[in-house]
Amino acid sequence: MDTTFLNLFPGLTEDKAIEILETPLEQLKDKYHRYIAAAHLVNFPTERSIKALIEVLQESNPARENRQAQRKAIESLGRLKVVKALEVIRPFLADKDCYTVENTVWAIGEIGTQNQGILEEIAQLLEKEGQIHRVMIQTLAKLNYKPALSRIAKFTESDDSAIACAAIAAVCKLSGDRTQLDRVVTFLKEQNIHARRGVIQDLMDLKHYQAIPQIATAPVSQSMRLRGMRFLADEGIAQGKLNFEEIEPSFDLAVWDHPQDLNMVYQYYQKPDLSRVINNLYNTNFGYCYLASKAMLELYPDAGEALEQSFHENAKEDYGAHYHIIKLFGWLKYAPTYDLFVDTLINLGAKFVKSRIAAAISLGYLGDQRAIPHLKACLETPIWKLQYACLLALDYLGDDSGRKMCVNDSDWLVRAKANSSKRLVSSDSH
Repeated sequence: MDTTFLNLFPGLTEDKAIEILETPLEQLKDKYHRYIAAAHLVNFPTERSIKALIEVLQESNPARENRQAQRKAIESLGRLKVVKALEVIRPFLADKDCYTVENTVWAIGEIGTQNQGILEEIAQLLEKEGQIHRVMIQTLAKLNYKPALSRIAKFTESDDSAIACAAIAAVCKLSGDRTQLDRVVTFLKEQNIHARRGVIQDLMDLKHYQAIPQIATAPVSQSMRLRGMRFLADEGIAQGKLNFEEIEPSFDLAVWDHPQDLNMVYQYYQKPDLSRVINNLYNTNFGYCYLASKAMLELYPDAGEALEQSFHENAKEDYGAHYHIIKLFGWLKYAPTYDLFVDTLINLGAKFVKSRIAAAISLGYLGDQRAIPHLKACLETPIWKLQYACLLALDYLGDDSGRKMCVNDSDWLVRAKANSSKRLVSSDSH
């Protein structure tokens, strides 16, 4: 299990986290630490950690902090795929808190089961109001529970597009009738951000690798798109249904990630002022971030100084805004941020992988040859997305030596890109 982004408390040890969970809640000075400990133990797939998480679920204390810790413990056990936790988790399907129920259903889907009783309990939740039905539909489809088909089909016309999308995808999978696949793909252009995000997972569950080009242009986070595209590419290549030449333009586009290449789902109905554009770069809905990036390039191409001021004041701990602004500095060819690009590329950690990718692309687009050794150094990283970005940036700088370093890379996608004859970057015309 890749827990790179789950290790949010690097100073917290396994022993300390277990100690927190074993301490009676009323004896804890900071009761919310119980939740933190349950979250952190996902990084320690040991019998001791699993035992501690299970014991949290067996605790009857009704205090809010304990229930929050139980919800997180269920999630951690799901991420760890602890089969023996199923029967301890199962009673929470009847919990009065819909978010605890959601976590429980999700965790059961991650662990996996063919227990018909458990699956039927999940299916019956579809008929219960106040539940988060999307995760139930996805889980039932994932675990191939066909007796739920007719109940899931009722949701295909839901007013909630995120639920409708999941239901259509589930019907395709459970019935074997894939004629509605194109309808699933259209949700990538939905204004509902939950539908746009969710449909990528739905397409992954359906192994619909033909949707890679459409995913590449969807205005959701780059990391979400690349996760889906990579999964589907691996599937298509393994089955002999795809070749790299077919999907290379889509990967180039998604890694390059120029807003002009994306399908915008929102618009400004009149010219926005600069402050509004900059504020939208901090939106948690990336559809607005990409809209703002596009507006910045078209309407405010000389706003580098204002953007730099906002970056230093507000973006340091905002991973999304950090990414978009680093990328915008590059698109604007704002030379004063060259050193910032290098520092971001070389020195930032795993939580800023998106920004490191942005810095690589920006260094390429800026056109400064001094960036070449820094980009080549990052080809040694095990992060395929960053390797790919560095290869694109080096292409833009007219340097082929990076490709030679990766011709025998252990990652098939990086290796294929290094050996590709394609040198033109998709957004050269911008």
